Amino acid sequence: MSTAMNFSSKSFRPRAPDKGSFPLDHFGECKAFKEKFMRCLKDNSYDNSLCRLQSKEYLECRMDNQLMAKEPLEKLGFKDLLDKPSQENQVKP
Repeated sequence: MSTAMNFSSKSFRPRAPDKGSFPLDHFGECKAFKEKFMRCLKDNSYDNSLCRLQSKEYLECRMDNQLMAKEPLEKLGFKDLLDKPSQENQVKP
C-alpha cells in the first residue's frame, strides 16, 4: 500500500523544548530560595501574586548557577520589581 506510513524512512531526532525544561538542582544551590518561595505560597493560600519577589529571587539564583538560561527579568514578567533609578539620580537636561 503506497499510502501506508513508513516510520523507518525518517529518523526522529528529539530535542528539548525552548522553555520549561531545565536541569534539576541536584546540589541544592538554590534550595533556600525555593523553600522561601514555597513557604510564601503556603502562607498566602498559594496566591503566587503575593510571592513575586521570592519567585524573582529563586529564578535569579537558578540563572546565576546555570540551572536555567539567562533571561532578562523584564521578559520573565518582573519589570515592576526591578530597581528603578531614583528621581534624585537622574540628570536634568
